[in-house]
Amino acid sequence: MKALFVEYPSCSTCQKARRWLDAHEISYESRHIKDQRPTAEELAAWHKKSGLDIKKFFNTSGMRYKELQLKDKLPDMTLEEKYALLATDGMLVKRPVLVMGETVLTGFREAEWEKALLHE
Repeated sequence: MKALFVEYPSCSTCQKARRWLDAHEISYESRHIKDQRPTAEELAAWHKKSGLDIKKFFNTSGMRYKELQLKDKLPDMTLEEKYALLATDGMLVKRPVLVMGETVLTGFREAEWEKALLHE
């Protein structure tokens, strides 16, 4: 099964994740998060599959997140508004995002990826 790897190529975390996928011979299709932003529909589907809090899909350490003062605004937004907002700018999305079947991972934490992808 081929995974979808949504990344920002110059991001060091994305580069580590890519090397990890390659080292473990996990087949993936790469997608540039700025050039091909995830749609609100994709984000909603990924969020539902992931079981994660929607905040895990936001790049909370990014400049754009801080510029928009989302820390204060997110609590008052509906889920649909959050999906729509994430879809407006790939730099708001926590990266990388890996979608493989029913598994959706945000960010790269090696132990988490290992558990989710290698010990099924």
